[in-house]
Amino acid sequence: MHSHFDYEYVLGHKIVFICMAKGKPRPHITWFKDGVELYTHMYVNLHEWHYGTDRIKSKIEIDPATQMDAGIYECYADNMYNVDTRTFKTDFSITFD
Repeated sequence: MHSHFDYEYVLGHKIVFICMAKGKPRPHITWFKDGVELYTHMYVNLHEWHYGTDRIKSKIEIDPATQMDAGIYECYADNMYNVDTRTFKTDFSITFD
């Protein structure tokens, strides 16, 4: 199953995406931006929680968000039997205070 969500963020603020997956065995979640795997670094944090023996929750936080963070993010969940993805399309907005 493939889905697509549009998300508009404000420059300098935080972007947060959350994915949950369930399966036996418990799936593994990998995050991608524009087809490139994401890893934790100074401005990107990845968190993961395991629930029971079959569920996982993963969260990605980008803070602060810049123009370079616009793009297509994908949550890719897989185990030995199945693959599922969720896609988030992001673009920025500019606010004037």
